[in-house]
Amino acid sequence: MRNSLLPAVPLMAATACISADILAAQTPAPIDNDQVRVIQAHEQPHVKTPLHEHKFNRVMIYLNPGRQEIVSQNGAKTVLDFKAGEVRWSPMTGLHTSEVVSEAPVTIIEMEIKKPGGGKAVEPRLDPLKVDPQDYHLEFENSQVRVIRVRMASHRQVPTHEHALNRVVVYLTDQNGRMTSTDGKVETAQHKAGEVSWGGPVTHKEENLMDRPFEALMVEFKN
Repeated sequence: MRNSLLPAVPLMAATACISADILAAQTPAPIDNDQVRVIQAHEQPHVKTPLHEHKFNRVMIYLNPGRQEIVSQNGAKTVLDFKAGEVRWSPMTGLHTSEVVSEAPVTIIEMEIKKPGGGKAVEPRLDPLKVDPQDYHLEFENSQVRVIRVRMASHRQVPTHEHALNRVVVYLTDQNGRMTSTDGKVETAQHKAGEVSWGGPVTHKEENLMDRPFEALMVEFKN
């Protein structure tokens, strides 16, 4: 999962606003390139956001459980209940407000997918979903992204597999892992829960060095 990943970057809080462009000016993103912009939104309970819109489809990863009410400009209401570690697809939306109506703050990792659908098929020779279905599980897939949940038991050694696409990894637990590439290069990956990293294509095997399980969500970009 992480051989060519950049070091984890501290995430910044997102402030609701009228458009994504204004949001970008106010909230520097930890990852922002031609494929994706990643934002961490800290939502306080019972605080309604100003009217705003989302111009890109998004992958939403909820780090805490909660309930959120979303009200469109015409008054239509949607209520979302989510669990800690849950991931969802969120299509672009028009003007709306949102409010956390549960009692505790909620942190959400939001990934704005910048490029349209119709990207290349994901068919690596050593696809982790096929090489190691015990640890890699498909959450969902569409024309823009493939989202995989990774769960490794303590001291689990994962066989050689291939990540064929660029990807963002969101760490749901701490990580202390060892990655060995096909040329024998060994790297150690250490992250805290809630961090994100960017990675490119790589073929390697992995080992969880911790005495407890490791869990992360990996979002691959098809364009």
